[in-house]
Amino acid sequence: MNLLTVVTFVPLLGALAAALLPRDEAGQHRALALVVSLLTLALSFGLWFGFDASPGAAEFQFEEQRAWMPSLGIGYHVGLDGVALLLVMLTTLLMPVVVLSTWQAVQDRVKEFMIAILVLETAMIGTFAALDLVLFYVFWELMLIPMYLLIGIWGGSNRLYATVKFFVYTFAASVLMLLAILFVYFNDGQTFDYVQARSALQVTAEQGRWLFLAFALAFAVKVPMFPLHTWLPDAHTEAPTAGSVILAGVMLKMGTFGFFRYALPLFPEAALTYRPLISTLATIGIVYGALMCFVQTDMKRLVAYSSVSHLGFVMLGLMALSAEGLTGGVYQMLNHGVSTGGLFLLVGMLYERRHTRLLSDYGGLAKRVPWLATAFVVVTLSSIGLPGTNGFVGEFLILSGTFLSRLPHGQLLSVIASSGVILGAVYMLVLVEKVFYGPIRHEENRHLADLSVREGFVMAPVIVFIVLMGLMPGPFLAPAKPAVDRLVQRFQQAESRLGLPTQVGTVSAAVASRPSPPPAGAN
Repeated sequence: MNLLTVVTFVPLLGALAAALLPRDEAGQHRALALVVSLLTLALSFGLWFGFDASPGAAEFQFEEQRAWMPSLGIGYHVGLDGVALLLVMLTTLLMPVVVLSTWQAVQDRVKEFMIAILVLETAMIGTFAALDLVLFYVFWELMLIPMYLLIGIWGGSNRLYATVKFFVYTFAASVLMLLAILFVYFNDGQTFDYVQARSALQVTAEQGRWLFLAFALAFAVKVPMFPLHTWLPDAHTEAPTAGSVILAGVMLKMGTFGFFRYALPLFPEAALTYRPLISTLATIGIVYGALMCFVQTDMKRLVAYSSVSHLGFVMLGLMALSAEGLTGGVYQMLNHGVSTGGLFLLVGMLYERRHTRLLSDYGGLAKRVPWLATAFVVVTLSSIGLPGTNGFVGEFLILSGTFLSRLPHGQLLSVIASSGVILGAVYMLVLVEKVFYGPIRHEENRHLADLSVREGFVMAPVIVFIVLMGLMPGPFLAPAKPAVDRLVQRFQQAESRLGLPTQVGTVSAAVASRPSPPPAGAN
């Protein structure tokens, strides 16, 4: 059986096995979920080491194609390019961490919680792997169900409002994407296969603009981009820690991945038309999200608004459509998953000890919980992009790639966006100061426990990857290089068709430029 298919569905098989276990055996359910997530991670290393990132390699690897509903042109078609591979690896790495973090935090309905976590893992991996538009849509919508349950059942006091808002925003936008998928089906030989659609799709300029907007809206809500972001702070605030880590670490990347995989390559001419608007909104989101962090009194809500700012950087890099900008955008997807996921884990650990997330209830914790404070500072430095951490690499590539690109007003946008880096450093360091330094404001803070051994194992992979990706970005950038080159070439062809000056891809020293084969199915 294809290894990618195995990696995709092992968590679902684990969820089915968990359904057969007695409900009151919480320990068995925790252990099963941890073993299944670790097994999925171990199998996914076969994808990592088996992937060929050389210039002449196939665009999609570990590919499998089988008939599913042939009369309707729907097939089971999966495969990975370098960007999808990186996001699959991020998913399989975070899931054991998430399961281990819930060991003490989740005591109610443990069976159902672990089943939801495992089903969600299959849905997320499947979304990255799908190469059939209907299969992609099925996995895309499947993600909503377990996340809806995680927030609605195990969330905070205002969980029902947050759950409904999350579902309505994401589902309504996805319906427009479904309509666009059906239009593509009837205009490219009645097939939902992504690779064939990318090659055969013939639409007028006006049709292309509407189709691009339908896809882009669904993805922009998931990112979420300003001003479609309002569901995110509520969802993060009310979600359990595991839900927040998955939402920030992986699910928000579905939106940015959707732009990279579907909206941009399927409709390049329309993307060039709306590129200035999207990049402007991304820049506004960077500054707006950072400013909103300054007025938050809840730690979790502050980290949630920081995601709006950080993902604005990702979208700005993608809209630059230069090799550096696109590479930085892809790398920042990974960085955000690691650093912001780590922040939500640490906020959850503090909440388990004090049962409050209000900044005013903390202070002076550094001497009481030195290891927890150290971990928090390291993850904070990653979040603000300190040189030597993973965050610096992504932000540098995005800002330089935007500045050097042919994006209208790209230099101005990159300068404005760079203010988000400064603001981010201020609000995150203020957060650290209020929580861990200064006077102890409450007596309860004098008796807090430091990181346990289990929590140390939870945070260890996060900190290791923060340092590793900061000091040795090459192995993580290399798989994305062929996919980035193909997308750059596709837009060069689109600009040529439109009679525009051709964007010349600029490549950083970390990823040396080299000739790439023409993109599969390029028009």
